[in-house]
Amino acid sequence: MPAMVRLLLLVVILLGAAVPLRASAQEPTPGAETAWRLLDYIAVDYPGAVSGGRVVNEAEYAEMREFSTSVRARIAALPAHDAQPRLLAASSALIAAVEARETSEAVTRQARRLADDLLAAYPTPLAPRTIPNLPRGASLYAEQCAVCHGATGRGDGPGAAGLEPPPIAFTDRARARERSLFGLYQVIGQGLDGTAMPSFAHLSDEDRWALAFYVGGFAYAGDTPQAGERAWGDTPELRAAVPDLEALTQVTPAALEARLGAQRANEIVAYLRSHPEALAVGGADGLDLARRGLTESLAAYRAGDARKAEELALSAYLDGFEPVEPLLRARDGKLMARIEAAMGELRASLRRQAPADEVAGQVSALSGLFDEAGRALAPSEASALSTFLGAFTILLREGLEALLIVIAMIAFLRRADREDVLPYVHGGWIAALVAGGATWAAATWLIAISGASRELTEGIGSLVSAVVLLSVGVWMHGKAQAGAWQAYIRDKLSAALSKRSAWFLFLLAFIVVYREVFETILFYAALWSQGTQGALLGGAALAIVCLALIAWGLLVFSKRLPISQFFAYSALLIAALAVILAGKGVAGLQEAGVMDVHPLAALPRVEILGLFPTWEGLVIQLLALTAVVAGFWWADRKSRAEV
Repeated sequence: MPAMVRLLLLVVILLGAAVPLRASAQEPTPGAETAWRLLDYIAVDYPGAVSGGRVVNEAEYAEMREFSTSVRARIAALPAHDAQPRLLAASSALIAAVEARETSEAVTRQARRLADDLLAAYPTPLAPRTIPNLPRGASLYAEQCAVCHGATGRGDGPGAAGLEPPPIAFTDRARARERSLFGLYQVIGQGLDGTAMPSFAHLSDEDRWALAFYVGGFAYAGDTPQAGERAWGDTPELRAAVPDLEALTQVTPAALEARLGAQRANEIVAYLRSHPEALAVGGADGLDLARRGLTESLAAYRAGDARKAEELALSAYLDGFEPVEPLLRARDGKLMARIEAAMGELRASLRRQAPADEVAGQVSALSGLFDEAGRALAPSEASALSTFLGAFTILLREGLEALLIVIAMIAFLRRADREDVLPYVHGGWIAALVAGGATWAAATWLIAISGASRELTEGIGSLVSAVVLLSVGVWMHGKAQAGAWQAYIRDKLSAALSKRSAWFLFLLAFIVVYREVFETILFYAALWSQGTQGALLGGAALAIVCLALIAWGLLVFSKRLPISQFFAYSALLIAALAVILAGKGVAGLQEAGVMDVHPLAALPRVEILGLFPTWEGLVIQLLALTAVVAGFWWADRKSRAEV
């Protein structure tokens, strides 16, 4: 037992290490952020200062001269970088252009190019880590901004009187089309020198993004979001133009107009700024990433680089499709399973160096499956009913495995009159729920759970749980004879359930519950981003009620069973779960790219039984089943000898 405790402790450490911290390479450089903000201001406001080579607003022109000079000074003060001389030269050229009163098109183009190069050299986060909370943005605007900018963003609030320059009118379409959401976010965080606009750096990052999205929608309030939603769902080219949140926050409406036309661009901007959840990770952007990855994989394979092709195919799954999996499973579980199996078969074909035409056919088939998935994941397919059913079935399915194991432990301790050890079991599953909540918070604000990390966590957790449950099942089977149980009670129970063993039960309860909680969190995070949170909470509540009723029924049933039958049934149940988890563990490691995949077409995919159509999964489950049979036989012999 002590060795098993050490193993479980090691696994807890490994599971924690499987979830990497967000990359620190994107830590912002304050001076670069300020310089970028000034460049954005120049690009937006220069047309209001100079027109046709003449100054039309002296105050605005003075600001343009001041800001362009300030940009160069701030770039010069940045940490040394290979790109710094080039940035300084470009900033000097911008100063000269402003002094020469060049056309607004030329100055705007120079400012935008310099801003892009600046961020490339001195990176800063360009997009929110989570979907912006627009109701929160509306509340913040009413509290912090409406007094000057007005309730409807027209710059006519009661505090605007006498301010010079006057507050910006967010409804000004001509000005808004030149400003990105990232520009708004930067101004909110840092304020604007020479104006009454203060810094709102005291707000959290999430609040500033929520405010930027809310403010950025004022100029497009007259456009119908429904038209943009229809176009977004029906036109893949639009999703390619704005593939993710980062693209949405960086692109200006003017740039979209140049690519899509004014009407279509305005519709898309109106829709996406008011419904950023349409760009949640795991939507069309993830499928497009998977599609591109498979195309690159096929190109590498045709070029003779099989190893690179395998890596690209695995990346297409982990970085493109795997983030889609939770939401797609809730919408169309059969389609999700077909895609997952097809991607595994593709990697197997690459590994065995199948003919290129065969691989091309598999890539083409996957592209068709991605099209089906794209339709299933379209925002129009989201509904309160689908979210409710998804939340209910996910929690019921994931919770049932953990529930059966925890109930078996509780029932055993009660039948053994060792209720003094029950707090350790309850502490284990409660700690797992708390850790699950912490995981949700961390995945939202602190860490990024990659596809590989998720699959490794599930795979390692499943295999360790399978090993532990196998040993527990064999032990319980050995006590299925009443005489063996009485001898155990008489001679060993007190010593066996020492504090060390009690902590073992705590760790066992923690691991089996946390494994299910971890996977449920990923599904719920995907459903939560669809905007039907009430339906999600309702489905979760119903699942909890059902699980509670099942737990109550199992506990009542276990009390009425004769002791020998109780141990016999419990041993069979736990052994079966060990075989199931062995199969799931192998599947997780295969999906993470740790184990090879050799498809077995004749084998059906039955996830509830941990049965996946691969030779590796089948062999491991057969070995686990063999270990169960051999363990039961050995336990029978030992128990008869002890009586």
